[in-house]
Amino acid sequence: MALIYVTVSMFVMLFLNIYISNSSQNMISKNKEATMIERCHLIATEIQALPVITPDNVTNTVQKMGTLRVTRLIITDSNGMAIYDSLHSASAVDCNILLPEVVQALNGYDVFISDYQDGKMFSRAASPIMSYGSLLGCVYLTEYDATQGALIASIQKNVLTITMLLELAVILFSLLLSRAFTKRVNHLIYSMNTIREGEYSHRVEVKGNNEIAILGQEFNELLTRLQAMEDTRKQFVSNASHELKTPLASIKLLSDSILQNEMDMDTVREFVEDIGNEADRLNRMSQKLLSLSKADANLIESSQIIEMASTAHRAIRMLSPLAEIQNVKIQTRLTDTCPVLASEDDLYQIIFNLIENGIKYNKPGGNLYIILERTEDTAILTVRDEGNGIPEESLPYIFDRFYRVDKARSRSTGGSGLGLSIVKELVRKHKGDIAVESTVGAGTVFTLHFPVHNKEDEI
Repeated sequence: MALIYVTVSMFVMLFLNIYISNSSQNMISKNKEATMIERCHLIATEIQALPVITPDNVTNTVQKMGTLRVTRLIITDSNGMAIYDSLHSASAVDCNILLPEVVQALNGYDVFISDYQDGKMFSRAASPIMSYGSLLGCVYLTEYDATQGALIASIQKNVLTITMLLELAVILFSLLLSRAFTKRVNHLIYSMNTIREGEYSHRVEVKGNNEIAILGQEFNELLTRLQAMEDTRKQFVSNASHELKTPLASIKLLSDSILQNEMDMDTVREFVEDIGNEADRLNRMSQKLLSLSKADANLIESSQIIEMASTAHRAIRMLSPLAEIQNVKIQTRLTDTCPVLASEDDLYQIIFNLIENGIKYNKPGGNLYIILERTEDTAILTVRDEGNGIPEESLPYIFDRFYRVDKARSRSTGGSGLGLSIVKELVRKHKGDIAVESTVGAGTVFTLHFPVHNKEDEI
């Protein structure tokens, strides 16, 4: 970037140098043109006033005019023959002057040509001598102007010096800017390499409000999220290992007891039944871990418009035997027109988990209320139990993985602490929302909100 900036600025400086030099030279040339053409006209006016144009008359007239401040003056007749030449050492008198300027002047034009070389200005001008529309001859002037040439040279030299100083300043500024920029970028690269090694606690020190500072701030925010995800992953792995270790240890203990001790068949059958229960628990936990992993990956299955009421009825039928065992009475009020866009399996698992929890953690003889209603654009499912409720300090954590309010009671009911985590992830995946309210001793209420998707809408 610095090299491109320096290159562009160099071309700009070069252009300005050439432009200013040419402009100053053209300005001085224009001024010289006006002066010399004016002198030509002045001499032509004096000559055309002569009654007879002869070499003597012309010489006398020129001498009377005084110093004209020209290098050479030639006056010709209408045929281009010189009748006066101010240069005596190599006079052109009685010679035909075939210079381009003289030829053009004899054709009736004012002519001016100027050249700048070797620090001097060489200018030529010519004008016709006219009298009542008749061509009498022409006036030809030449001038070597060292003063004006020195002025042009001085201007060009000063402009060149200024542009070189400016370009040097641009180069120095570009180097400083490049160094400062690359220093901050290298700091970011170093931080990225540090993060790649697993140091998620590292932060970039940023100052200012420019783009690099904003990039550093965004990088720090990304690190914060990465660290939170890493902490969650470590906690998840730790909790999963702990939860899986418990049933495996039980299976190992029970199987060792059978192998190492002599037992009657009834005791063996009892131990084998316990082993089966622990295996079922491992299977349920594995299925929930797979469901949670699938939800995390946002692998949305084929969605379709589903009536929530029919899915809720199916989940209630499947859980009715469990409700009878737990002595829980299910009370329902389901609105039939609550179509939502979702995966059938995901929606079933959401409703099934909420109802299952409402049954397991209800009090014996309690009621479980399942209410499905609709507003203009939202389907609302409420699952309310009459259990012991959830302490207020535990409410913010109930959707965390492996979190259980009452660990001992959760283990006895087969809970793994993953059900509500799965529900939350599936609800989020389908653009829904879930909320919970609970009062200790009175029960818990889960409320689901899903956007209504009418059948005539595009899927």
